[in-house]
Amino acid sequence: MSKDYQAISDAQDKRAAELFRAAPDAMRGHRAVMQAAQSPEALDAKTTELMALAIAIVQRCEGCVVYHTKQAQAHGALREEVADTIAVAIEMGGGPATVYGADALAAFDAFSG
Repeated sequence: MSKDYQAISDAQDKRAAELFRAAPDAMRGHRAVMQAAQSPEALDAKTTELMALAIAIVQRCEGCVVYHTKQAQAHGALREEVADTIAVAIEMGGGPATVYGADALAAFDAFSG
C-alpha cells in the first residue's frame, strides 16, 4: 500500500496553520529558527535540506521526512543524493531509520512526478 505523500504534506500544512493560530508566538519563533537554519552562509539550501532530512529520518518524524524530502527535491536534490542521505541516516539511526528512509525515497519519487 503506497502513501499519498502530497496528501500528507497538505494535511500537515493545514495542521501547522491551525497551530499557528492557536500559538502564534511559539510558531513565529519556530519559523524564525527554520528561516535562519535554512539561510546558511557556507552551505547551499539543498545541502541543509538533505541534512534536515537525515535528522528527520533518525528522529522518526514522518511529517518532517515528507517536508524535508519535498524541500530537498525543490532545491534540486537528485534521487542519488537522497539515497546517500538515507544511507547516512541509517548509519546513525540503525534499523528504524530504514523504515523512515524508505518513506523518504518513496516521497522523493512521488514529488519528482
